[in-house]
Amino acid sequence: MLNKCILMGRLTRDPVLRHTQSNTPVTSFTLAVDRFGKSSEQKSADFIDIVCWEKLAEFTANYFVKGQLVSIVGRLQQRQWDDKEGNKRTSYEVVASEAHFAERKQQQPRDDYGNPYATPSQPTPRPNNDYYDNQPAPASQAPVVPATDSTGFTELMEDDGQLPF
Repeated sequence: MLNKCILMGRLTRDPVLRHTQSNTPVTSFTLAVDRFGKSSEQKSADFIDIVCWEKLAEFTANYFVKGQLVSIVGRLQQRQWDDKEGNKRTSYEVVASEAHFAERKQQQPRDDYGNPYATPSQPTPRPNNDYYDNQPAPASQAPVVPATDSTGFTELMEDDGQLPF
C-alpha cells in the first residue's frame, strides 16, 4: 500500500504554531494548488489542508508566510468528527513529513551600491564596486611568488599553519 502526496502551491494564510495538551507543536494551513483544465483559460485551484507536527511545525511557523510558493510531501489522512449540531463530518488533510521552499527568497530592499540595507544586528556593508577590489596591496602585504621545482609542485615560502579551506 502506498499513501504519499506531493503538492506544490501557495499558502492561503500564515501558519500559526499551537501546542497540544502534551505540549507537542502543531501547525495547520491551507495550500492553494492550481488545477488546470483543458484550455489555459479554465484555471481553478484546490484548497488542501496541511498539518505539520513537532520540528516541522516549528519550521513552517517560523519561515512560511501567506502567498509563498512551497512544496509539501506527506500522507493523506481522513478524520471524522462531530460538528456543533452533532452531525458526523469527514475531513481530509495531508500530514506533512517534508516542507520545502519552492521559490527564491524575496528580494530585499537594496542601497545605491546593490547591497542589502543593514539591520541593527549587521554592520553597514562596504560599497560593492571595483575601487576597493582593484587597489594594490601595501608592500608589507605583497604576495610572495613561490618557486616551482622540476616536479611541477610549488613550495610555500611562508606557512602560517592555517589550512587553505
